[in-house]
Amino acid sequence: MLVDLGIQIEPQFGFSFQDVKDIAKFGRESGFSTIWFSDHFMLDKDATDRELLDPWLLMTALVTIDQDIRVGSLVFCNSYRHPPLHAKMGATLDVLSNGRLEFGIGAGWKELEYNAYGYPFPSDSTRIDQLAEAVQIIKGIWTSERFSYEGDHYQIRDLISYPKPIQEPHPSVWIGSMKAGDRLLELTARYGDGINLAWAYSPSFCQERFELLDEMIETSGRNPSEVKRSIGLWTRVFDSEKDMDSAIKENALKRGIEENQYRDRVASALWGTPESIAERLREYKDIGVSDIILMFPHGEEIEYIKRFEKIIDKV
Repeated sequence: MLVDLGIQIEPQFGFSFQDVKDIAKFGRESGFSTIWFSDHFMLDKDATDRELLDPWLLMTALVTIDQDIRVGSLVFCNSYRHPPLHAKMGATLDVLSNGRLEFGIGAGWKELEYNAYGYPFPSDSTRIDQLAEAVQIIKGIWTSERFSYEGDHYQIRDLISYPKPIQEPHPSVWIGSMKAGDRLLELTARYGDGINLAWAYSPSFCQERFELLDEMIETSGRNPSEVKRSIGLWTRVFDSEKDMDSAIKENALKRGIEENQYRDRVASALWGTPESIAERLREYKDIGVSDIILMFPHGEEIEYIKRFEKIIDKV
């Protein structure tokens, strides 16, 4: 495979631990290297029938029973844990997994959760400012014997935190950017080890964003090769174009929207035949994507992992 493949799990959809174990096992055996988890507390205001397991504990449990799979966060919400706690938990998980953690973090967006759980929900700009400080704090704690920080949002004084992560100098810190906005690109250019764009961006759009990111990285005094690029994609594999057309019509009808409107919605997602998907993967690789993270339909992950085996062989 030309890129590292990962599978996205959204605990908010209602995954059991057995589901997670099965997906990890089948995924690893089929060529996927990493299982990624989102960080949410609830799906929506009426989701009383869904059990939502904590992603930190899911990852910790998974790495203790699977000695090969890597785990990653796509992404942890900075607002939900104080940065030193994120640093402590990340270092602990990296030790328990013997260096198999990918640490993704974002500014947070789901106001419903913030309000329900009693977290302040400041403006987008403030949350991004907080994230920028948090990334500096987390990396500083991981790499320093003692650490202090005086910021606008966080103040850390003479902090000691051990153990340090297994990975040198620390686990990769991925910045999540669902909107692919300039401010998060700039944050990544200054402080991040990788950027993730999700969940439906075309190769041409990603290339434009990555070119801007390269300029920002160079302006910050770093080398673009220091920052990895990943893409998250909603994924469905069809045996034929006819089957895909039928699925588009069915989903458009189910959602009460025009067929062309739904077709436009999935145009930048990874929907297609094995041949067309393999070609798209090559296009992402050609623009510098190192990690592709796939979100399969909930409840059908094992079936789609099996279908994807045909694609891995074609790339």
